Amino acid sequence: MSPAHPHLVWDWNGTLLNDLSLVVAATNAAFASVGGPSVTSEEHRTRFRRPIADYYAEVLGKAVDDEAFGRLDRIFHDAYRTGLTTCELAADAQTAMASWDGSQSLLSMWFHEELVPTVHTYGLTGRFIRVDGLRATVGGGRKAESLERHLAELGVDGSSVVLIGDSIDDADAALAVGGRAVLYTGGFTDPARLRASGHPVADTLTDAVALATGKVSSAGT
Repeated sequence: MSPAHPHLVWDWNGTLLNDLSLVVAATNAAFASVGGPSVTSEEHRTRFRRPIADYYAEVLGKAVDDEAFGRLDRIFHDAYRTGLTTCELAADAQTAMASWDGSQSLLSMWFHEELVPTVHTYGLTGRFIRVDGLRATVGGGRKAESLERHLAELGVDGSSVVLIGDSIDDADAALAVGGRAVLYTGGFTDPARLRASGHPVADTLTDAVALATGKVSSAGT
């Protein structure tokens, strides 16, 4: 670790927020709208990737263009909003955030205008020096550009960043800005896929923070 006090960027969905079951249900609502198959949580964790349109195309067995993805994305988010009040934070989210000594921020690919009040509802606003979500009407893209903008607004150099997230896309985003990633197995991605990526992997958020700080050399293996 080069900087003495790195900055920690948290992912939201599937990381701090335990919403896998809701995401799978909302995904199946989108698939059902076009006569597609349903997926189990394990199937979703094995196949999910960004851009999400590519994941949808694989499951549906046909190309998903921008217009089709826009319709599916709206159906997904309508179903997601309906069930959001049933979601809780990851079991050790509060403990993990409290165990980090340096600055922390939150970057999600969920819509910014919905993310900010939701984070406040969970009592987490004071934890973060900045909260950013997606400032667009349709989601599904990769995270790297959003992370670059997030850090630019913070005035933080990418080389001083550790990102804790639950997807390969989170790791790719961290690498794109010259930072590091620790991947969490409790979210949207099958643990075997995370471990195969070569990035540090943790089974709990507390262990993820320990990996990010260099207090342990490995976890989740």
